[in-house]
Amino acid sequence: MLSTPTKTTQEAEAKFKRRQDQARDGMKAAAEYEAAASATREKTARLRALREAKEAADAKAEADKPAPVKVAKAVKAKKK
Repeated sequence: MLSTPTKTTQEAEAKFKRRQDQARDGMKAAAEYEAAASATREKTARLRALREAKEAADAKAEADKPAPVKVAKAVKAKKK
């Protein structure tokens, strides 16, 4: 009598399989999300380092520039 699967047994097995599939999909999605987040953090850190290096180079170049020399303008004598 128990050797033939009943409708409720088949439904229970199908439900169990769906839940296993959902759990597997959830774990896969979480892994993909974490990988994307990790890649974003690494890219952000790399770009921040590049920006800070550029800002430091720009600041050094600005500091190494000689101060501008002020040229006194010649005053023309007024004619009377």
